[in-house]
Amino acid sequence: MKILRCDFKMVFSSQSLGRTLTAPAPFADETSCQCQAPHEKLTIAQARLGTPVDRPVRVYADGIFDLFHSGHARALMQAKTLFPNSYLLVGVCSDDLTHKFKGFTVMNEAERYEALRHCRYVDEVIRDAPWTLTPEFLEKHKIDFVAHDDIPYSSAGSDDVYKHIKEAGMFVPTQRTEGISTSDIITRIVRDYDVYARRNLQRGYTAKELNVSFINEKKYRFQNQVDKMKEKVKNVEERSKEFVNRVEEKSHDLIQKWEEKSREFIGNFLELFGPDGAWKQMFQERSSRMLQALSPKQSPVSSPTRSRSPSRSPSPTFSWLPIKTSPPSSPKAASASISSMSEGDEDEK
Repeated sequence: MKILRCDFKMVFSSQSLGRTLTAPAPFADETSCQCQAPHEKLTIAQARLGTPVDRPVRVYADGIFDLFHSGHARALMQAKTLFPNSYLLVGVCSDDLTHKFKGFTVMNEAERYEALRHCRYVDEVIRDAPWTLTPEFLEKHKIDFVAHDDIPYSSAGSDDVYKHIKEAGMFVPTQRTEGISTSDIITRIVRDYDVYARRNLQRGYTAKELNVSFINEKKYRFQNQVDKMKEKVKNVEERSKEFVNRVEEKSHDLIQKWEEKSREFIGNFLELFGPDGAWKQMFQERSSRMLQALSPKQSPVSSPTRSRSPSRSPSPTFSWLPIKTSPPSSPKAASASISSMSEGDEDEK
């Protein structure tokens, strides 16, 4: 184990400085620090230069630290980084002192001690810290400087409990974080009391634990049921909107696909049944084939003569060709021709 020797001959383990990164900060009454020499006083100028090099500057910050929040952490960060080499001690007041001089706390002292131990900037926690810093306390813990915001802190009958620290040149100011404080958080809870009471009833806490009357309990539970119904209605509305949006998207896709298919169908129809389509050509071809089948080609005029048998006598030949006669010029001539034709018939008989 590496041993560091300070100017005031304080012996301590080197692991205690780095323990805040891997374990909670130790309590002051549980550390093995032993002072073997008087504490040498440092000036702020010397501390800012990083002297003395063989020991850290011991900085003290105190407070109530109820409902530990980011404002507390930022103040401790400033106290830790005031000097190049520093060791931060944090004093936490007990419940008795706090309730006496400031008021009731939300967290008890054990909870507040533990909250400080788990802050990364804290090297050591001093339990039951005094309300007003005495020379004996400063000497006991070998404190070089006290860090706090510069606003005068009036309490315990004093206009500023840090007045004597400032006069001794041991006070180093830090900046407050605006917009966040323990009082602000409590104000939010009080302002929205009904909301938090309903919240804890819904999570299983009893009305007795919350100090809620019977009537208020029924009112809060009824409001919780109403909120659940509102949430269900809201979920149904959101789902309905999602369903409508999906239907619109699908209908848009279907319409687009239908338009594409209809254009394709119309194009195919025109290609098949249009003026120059394939169906017309096929119909013409089939029509021509049917006409050829129904009206075949005429047979030749001169047919070959049959050979006549010798036993049969030749049949008389008749001339079926009409005799061209000139039309009669008058009715008398027509009657004369008819009489001549009748006479000729009689002669043939």
